[in-house]
Amino acid sequence: MKLLSNSRNAGMLALALFMQNCSQSSKTSSDAIGADTTYYSMEDFRKVEKYDTHTHINAFDTTFIDLAKEDNFRLLALNVNPSSYPTVEYQQDVAVRVVKAYPEQVAWATTFTVADWGTDKWLPQTLAYLKGSFDNGAIGVKVWKNVGMELRDKDGKFVMIDDPRFDPVIDYIEKSGKTLVGHLGEPRNAWLPVDQMTVSGDKNYFSKHPEYHMFLHPEYPSYEDQVNARDKMLERHPNIRFVGVHLGSLEWSVDELAKRLDKFPNMAVDMAERICHLEYQSIKERQKVRNFMIKYQDRLIYATDDWVGPDSDPIELKKDIQKTRLSDWMYFVTDEEMNVPYFKEKIQGLKLPKAVIDKIYRTNAEKWFPGI
Repeated sequence: MKLLSNSRNAGMLALALFMQNCSQSSKTSSDAIGADTTYYSMEDFRKVEKYDTHTHINAFDTTFIDLAKEDNFRLLALNVNPSSYPTVEYQQDVAVRVVKAYPEQVAWATTFTVADWGTDKWLPQTLAYLKGSFDNGAIGVKVWKNVGMELRDKDGKFVMIDDPRFDPVIDYIEKSGKTLVGHLGEPRNAWLPVDQMTVSGDKNYFSKHPEYHMFLHPEYPSYEDQVNARDKMLERHPNIRFVGVHLGSLEWSVDELAKRLDKFPNMAVDMAERICHLEYQSIKERQKVRNFMIKYQDRLIYATDDWVGPDSDPIELKKDIQKTRLSDWMYFVTDEEMNVPYFKEKIQGLKLPKAVIDKIYRTNAEKWFPGI
């Protein structure tokens, strides 16, 4: 989670005051949004309709949904296939129940397993499972980083997303009018020693998950292998509507990300858990990051990677999620100086125009996830 660090500057004071008065502010008429007609302010946070297109709902928990309502968010719940998560069938069951209970608040995307990969069972089972998910309202399909980082053929060779055996599945997703959501590869920091990583979130994550710290596994596919495999898949499927999560694993460079967005017109990216990398680039190149956000305003989607599970503490959950959302909002809509906990340097907010904010937070989600 992204937590704001303590700061006495004016921006943080304004944020603290805003948080104290959230309840009163949220009752203000939407006609009063923004004193400035060009930009939003902190006080507009709850007045603006927003989406978070990258959440994980692994428990029927009203706290998560109620907070989304309170903050004027609608959610996309993504099923995913790590071994540490509940089964995909369980995740689907929870998603369907939540969507039926909160159809105006939540949509969901399914996933598929690779448990029977390499056998004659895998393809028909996968297509049948996806059909069942679509019949139950899934608006997309997520493929996870186990493809490229865990899955191997019987000869021990890693299976990448450009493997032709995935083509019938990708074709079916496209033919069904659904969005392919891809977490393929990891941040480039994963291939560096911990002390050379750029943001503390990555340092913490890869210290706790050495299995994904690729610096420790030089025999695994390289960072370039991961990105190239994704690109080759998109070259073979130019018409698939694709959302690369986590800034498409190109979080470290807006220049590199721009190259892919230029090359693949049917590709967008969400910003889940990677806004800190935009902030990091802002330390020295704020104007470049701002220009990037404005130029590619139709291809960037707000998301957090927030999640709720059976053991989540409702009080801590609400506190952490709201801090993340408010910090992100402050970075995008104001030009205040601010501290974030991922590095020691201060940064200045981007102060993006309202039109850009509306796309990032709302209309891009509706464009790239039809049915949301």
